[in-house]
Amino acid sequence: MPPKFDPNETKVVCLRAVGGEVAATSALAPKVGPLGLSPKKIGDDIAKATQDWKGLKVTVQLTIQNRQAKVSVVPSAAALIIKALKEPPRDRKKVKNIKHNGNITMDDIMNAARIMRPRSMSKELSGVVKEILGTAQSVGCTVDGMNPHDIIDQISDGTMDIAAE
Repeated sequence: MPPKFDPNETKVVCLRAVGGEVAATSALAPKVGPLGLSPKKIGDDIAKATQDWKGLKVTVQLTIQNRQAKVSVVPSAAALIIKALKEPPRDRKKVKNIKHNGNITMDDIMNAARIMRPRSMSKELSGVVKEILGTAQSVGCTVDGMNPHDIIDQISDGTMDIAAE
């Protein structure tokens, strides 16, 4: 017999979902079914909460208390960079192997670094900025018209200063 249901207990479920699309109920059912929630309703809530991340894969955190799920988006560094590129949403089923060869500003990198700061292992903000620049290099975009690795080198040797907050 399962243990008695505690209404004050909070459970956290993390999963990857595509922004703006209803998550597959077959993937949600094993995670939220035992908690007494409807996978279809949760999928609709996730689609509503990730509307401004349309077409991007983001991590979604479900905080479940008293059989009520609160959906929050936990963006990755790559998702923040691709969102900063301001590309039009694409159909994942038709367009494959896309090249993100746009240009973003250093301000976009700083904003992404501030968002990622609590989840980073770096001590200073400059370390977080380097992590985001490394992700920008992996994504394939340029920062202020320069290769992201050149900016990482400038931060490392001290020619570019990142203001600590």
